[in-house]
Amino acid sequence: MTTRVGIREVAKAAGVSVTTVSHALNDATSSRVKAETQQHVRDVARNLGYAPNRLASGLRNQRSQILGLVSDEITTTPFAGAMIRGAQDAAYERGYVMMVVNSGLDSELEHREITMLQQHQVDGVVYARLYHQGVQLPQELAGMPTVLLDAVTDDPAVSSVVPDEVNAAETAVEALIRAGHTRIGMINNVDDIPATHGRLDGFRNALRRHGIEHDPRHLVIGVAETAGGREAALELLSQPGRPTALFCFSDRVAMGAYQAATALGLRIPEDVSIVGIDNLELIADALWPGLTTVALPHYEMGRWAVNRILDDIEAPGAPAEQERLACPLIERGSVGPPRSGT
Repeated sequence: MTTRVGIREVAKAAGVSVTTVSHALNDATSSRVKAETQQHVRDVARNLGYAPNRLASGLRNQRSQILGLVSDEITTTPFAGAMIRGAQDAAYERGYVMMVVNSGLDSELEHREITMLQQHQVDGVVYARLYHQGVQLPQELAGMPTVLLDAVTDDPAVSSVVPDEVNAAETAVEALIRAGHTRIGMINNVDDIPATHGRLDGFRNALRRHGIEHDPRHLVIGVAETAGGREAALELLSQPGRPTALFCFSDRVAMGAYQAATALGLRIPEDVSIVGIDNLELIADALWPGLTTVALPHYEMGRWAVNRILDDIEAPGAPAEQERLACPLIERGSVGPPRSGT
């Protein structure tokens, strides 16, 4: 039977007092333990296989040191890894573990999952969604520390973090303007969701900022999938005085725009430049030339959500925050200057 290594065994092996070990392992900023002593204690603890007794700690501070992450379908999407990894990294850094459950859009299953998390006495819940959308929190979460991840709610007392959709679109369109384009078309999403409205606003903001007049014919709305992007791009690129560049609602839409350009005998970026949003690498890297796109900050959103909920747990009472995170441009090969004479 393996004997559990405790704080006294670490103190004996390190040649210091139990109090010094406690301060060193718990990052007590008010202690007078020298930095080199702290490092020595940590090295000894790691070599001995010491692990803190979270149960005892939880009994002392009335916390389980466990968080729950409740999602709809994010674990089945390409974005899930980054979002969950960001949340788990932040939790680990602050001494917490995270339990992840996925409802698959089944409200009854979600109810059972939240009840299960409560039975495990989680200290708080990150309520996550597949894409930026408005939600109504389940009643089971009332009174429990909760932060929304990639979602918003009408309740001003609940903190949330989402991508800055307006900023994402402005970043994409600015890349086309810097390349010299003034006839820029947009393929937007037909769905009534925050991203649809935010990205349209960002598109218009960027044109307005540079004094570029928007041609209403250069805005087409379609289904935010490859087929919808292909149909919309065929319409845009077949017009007299067609756009020399396309801003696409998503990378999937951009893939359809690539197909339309090929069908019309247009080269990318020589005849038409294309940018998307998502940085879905299975698409953006696979297309030729590679798709210039704007990345959504899934990892950063996961980190923000956990750090915010832990701040609420450890120092309750702060006003809620509705955070919008900036979205960086990922440059590949799909943007170039407009061809002379077009």
